[in-house]
Amino acid sequence: MLEHESLARRYREILIEVGEDPLREGLQDTPVRAAKAMQYLCNGYGKTIGEVVNGALFASDTDEMIIVKDIELYSLCEHHLLPFIGKAHVAYMPTGKVLGLSKVARIVDMFARRLQIQENLTRQIAETLRDVTDAAGVATVIEARHMCMMMRGVEKQNSVMTTSVMLGTFRESSSTRQEFLQLIGGAR
Repeated sequence: MLEHESLARRYREILIEVGEDPLREGLQDTPVRAAKAMQYLCNGYGKTIGEVVNGALFASDTDEMIIVKDIELYSLCEHHLLPFIGKAHVAYMPTGKVLGLSKVARIVDMFARRLQIQENLTRQIAETLRDVTDAAGVATVIEARHMCMMMRGVEKQNSVMTTSVMLGTFRESSSTRQEFLQLIGGAR
């Protein structure tokens, strides 16, 4: 039995429960497609930080702020299983080691591809980057639109949630924090 078969059966049951006919032409393959999509959207559970970083930590004399901004992210709200979509801005102050550029985005993806709330996602990214690089400080800001708020409930189409986590020098030094916020475009 393939991994997604059990999940596909459950999606078929959901179609029936919402009043659909899973044998209807347009829905015949939907349970399998939905199961595969859910497995992809939650593939962060199958990854470890060691696999993601994959040794891409390099010695460096730089001690200036490194920022990767506008990292697109896609996640699922753990409360409604609906998407939230946005971008992350991540910075760190290195102390002898820098992380390969793509690894910052991969860390964002690893945690975003789990059932999440944005507040926890922001903290997980910041704390992991700090732990991996031993940085003097890490800052993470996420701006996202939540389908659970846009498609249901209050149905507010233009709402954006912004979360931030400041660790180390970004928390202790207002000038460092301000420099970061200015470089990512401030409160947008």
